[in-house]
Amino acid sequence: QELFVDSLKDIYYAEKSIVKALPKMQKAATSEQLVTAFEQHLVVTKGQVERLEQVFESIGEKVGSKKCEAIEGLIKEAESIIEDTDEGTSTRDVGLILGAQKVEHYEIASYGGLRQLAVTLGYTAAAELLQQTLDEEKQTDLLLTDIAENNINYQAAGEEE
Repeated sequence: QELFVDSLKDIYYAEKSIVKALPKMQKAATSEQLVTAFEQHLVVTKGQVERLEQVFESIGEKVGSKKCEAIEGLIKEAESIIEDTDEGTSTRDVGLILGAQKVEHYEIASYGGLRQLAVTLGYTAAAELLQQTLDEEKQTDLLLTDIAENNINYQAAGEEE
C-alpha cells in the first residue's frame, strides 16, 4: 500500500514535469507531424494528470507528488539534445523522438507496475484508470516510432554532420 501510494506520487510528479517539458520539445521540433504529435500528447498528458488525481481519490488518498529523479534525468537529456543539435534539422527531430520514447517507456513501465499493484490491492477503479493511461502511453510510443520510420530517420541520415 505504502509503495503503491509512493509510486503514484512519483508518476504524478513525472506527468506534471512532462506537461512543462512538452511545449519546449514542440517548439524545437521541425517536422509538422512531430510538432502535432507533441501538441496532441500535451493535451493527453494533462488528462493523465487529472486521471491520476482520480486514482488518488478512488483509494482515499490525498493527491501528492514526490520528486521523480528518473523523469528529471530524461527531461534534462531531451533538453541537451535540443542544445546539441542544429535548429531546423531532422537530426534534432530524431533526437527529440528518441528522448520522447525514453519518457514513454519509463511511463509504460510505471503504469504497468502500478496497474498490477492496484489489482493486487483490490483497487479495481484505480486499476481501470491506470490501464487507460497505460494504453495511451503505448499508443504514443507507436506513433513516435511511425513518425521516425516513415521519414524523419531517412531525412536525418542525408544531413551533413
